Amino acid sequence: MYFFKKKKEIHLSPGKIVWRKFRSNITAISAFSLIVFAVGLATLGYLITPDSTPFANDQNLELSVKSPGTKVTFLKVRKNIEARHQVFFQTMIWGKPSAYETIPIENYAREADGITINKYTGYEGFEGMELTIPFADVLFPTDSFYVADNQIRAYFRGELSGYLSSDEAWDKIINDNIYVKTFWLGTDRFGRDLLSQIIIGARVSLSVGFIAISIALLLGVLLGSLAGFFRGRIDNFIMWLINVVWSIPTLLLVIAITFALGKGFWQVFIAVGLTMWVDVARVVRGQIISLRENEYVEAARALGLPNIRIIARHILPNITGPVVVISAANFASAILIEAGLSFLGIGVQPPMPSWGTMIRENYGYIILDKAYLAVIPGLCIMLLVMAFMLVGNGLRDALDKSPVNY
Repeated sequence: MYFFKKKKEIHLSPGKIVWRKFRSNITAISAFSLIVFAVGLATLGYLITPDSTPFANDQNLELSVKSPGTKVTFLKVRKNIEARHQVFFQTMIWGKPSAYETIPIENYAREADGITINKYTGYEGFEGMELTIPFADVLFPTDSFYVADNQIRAYFRGELSGYLSSDEAWDKIINDNIYVKTFWLGTDRFGRDLLSQIIIGARVSLSVGFIAISIALLLGVLLGSLAGFFRGRIDNFIMWLINVVWSIPTLLLVIAITFALGKGFWQVFIAVGLTMWVDVARVVRGQIISLRENEYVEAARALGLPNIRIIARHILPNITGPVVVISAANFASAILIEAGLSFLGIGVQPPMPSWGTMIRENYGYIILDKAYLAVIPGLCIMLLVMAFMLVGNGLRDALDKSPVNY
């Protein structure tokens, strides 16, 4: 039986062997599934968020700090702007500005040619301000209609687009403009939907990790390869540069670069990436030093292959494992650094949602009865960082030279 297992293993590619070992690690594969789930949510973004406006920034101060599961009735009132038509991809990436103002209401009633509402207060026994809005103001932008003979005559781009009687306008408002919304995670102090903020905030954390690691790999692999392969003065200079950067605390260096480049979304990517290349460079340099004297490298030199090709085609593919493992750990570190910068107010700037910014805005509620406003984004950071660390550990075990266990 053992013979057949070993024979089966001989026919497996190295990638399949690594995947089988990684798949057998329940903890690592669970963490990987969590990362895939988070990436899926962040990618779909505004297509699945309850609030699909840019930055999930639809504010209703009447809904400040509402508990999870709160249900509120809304009336949509047409703004004095034309509805923007966007393709699927634009909405997914940037969101879609709403052509309606959302008004939370307690109750509503029909009048002769309008709807009377009581605004939402959130307190039982207290009715909000009473307001009557004409049907035409609810349904159409200003200057795109006029009312005559109890009919609403609507225009689109200067041309008459149709008539609506009062009964038809009321039916349309009931069906299209009044709806009930559930805030599954509650709202923040600005009345924004917390679930939407969490989903869009995941984009920032994952984007910072991905782009920062890309910058770190580009610099680290390049400099580490040059130092490990050519040695001599090149190695001495690159190691001196690594030691200088290494001697500065990472967070202080990121803060200094952020102040130099300015606050913002892209500045965080660059700042984090420019501080993480030293780990990659040290690992790549050490691996290349141990491989550069192997027989296949000597054979490539004897054939007259250029040094760049030897490094790119014959050495780097053999050090992929350690680089992938350290990249997973650096990804987790990038998420923590971005959250820390946003918490300090020098990272991603409002109104763009970020988990670190959400903690900074709501940490005062921890000592009150609304601690979840800061705890939920904190848990998201913790789970995502832990997932990347567990995936890194699983990859380290899967890339080990020990025999595959079936």
